[in-house]
Amino acid sequence: MPKVLIATEKPFAAGAVTKIKAELEQAKYDYAFLESYTDPADLHAAVKDADALIIRSDIVDEAVFNAAPNLKIVVRAGAGYDNIDLKTATAKNVVAMNTPGQNSNAVAELAIGMMIYMARGKFNGKSGTELAGKKLSLYGYGYVPRFLAKMAKGIGMDVYAYDPYLKDEQFAQDGVTRLQSVEDVFKTGDYISLHIPATADTKKSINDQLFALMKDNVIMINTARKEVIDEEALVRALEQKAKFRYASDVAPDNTALLEEKFGERVYWTPKKMGAQTAEANDNAGVASVRQIVGYLENGDKTFQVNK
Repeated sequence: MPKVLIATEKPFAAGAVTKIKAELEQAKYDYAFLESYTDPADLHAAVKDADALIIRSDIVDEAVFNAAPNLKIVVRAGAGYDNIDLKTATAKNVVAMNTPGQNSNAVAELAIGMMIYMARGKFNGKSGTELAGKKLSLYGYGYVPRFLAKMAKGIGMDVYAYDPYLKDEQFAQDGVTRLQSVEDVFKTGDYISLHIPATADTKKSINDQLFALMKDNVIMINTARKEVIDEEALVRALEQKAKFRYASDVAPDNTALLEEKFGERVYWTPKKMGAQTAEANDNAGVASVRQIVGYLENGDKTFQVNK
């Protein structure tokens, strides 16, 4: 009987836990939960006899893999997977997966909420602006931005997107204008929403050159990763463009400086909140179990990320 460890420093909601247990019991799998732990050693001890591992934002590094000789698969319940050491996973013959699309609606709704919050001056009692009639530029057009595009169009925004990996038909069927370059994203939008992973190529890629292309009163929303922002360049952009506003779903490293200098023009959630809904918890948790069962029973590698 395979054993699944669900290791979540930030636990799943109670309803999601119930559904995860039901899926595992239906599959006749053994399981254990490690929740709200603070010491990596606790994870190392818990994973030692696990065949499969489900995580959220938890770090699965070389030490975790070394502590788990039976591990065959690790699933990140969410879209991003930069918290998994993919190189070591491959070296240890462990399949790593994510659950793309399961949190997309939740993240898209958060992006809309942050747009409105910043457009209304963080609800400071003064006159703000409306989203309707404005241009939204999406950097990346995967699951989340497709949900976001639909919501934005419903509000009355004109939606543009750049993604070099998609065909024209994807944009056309969604009623989204395709942009031809990253530079076009930053030139076009009254609102710019970031949806790119943190990779060697994208880390600190939102830099002085791209910030310089933006309109003076642009609002930038980052529900991706903080690492894609060159934070020193962000400070310079906020200094140079007096109406530029920035909101993020993860706190920058230079929070104290940004708060002191720019106050009302910056915002970030206290913890990453994009997937923090009951529905997203349920979707990602259940998908994680089904992907584990699919792989262990049938060799299904559909969502493998360490190919």
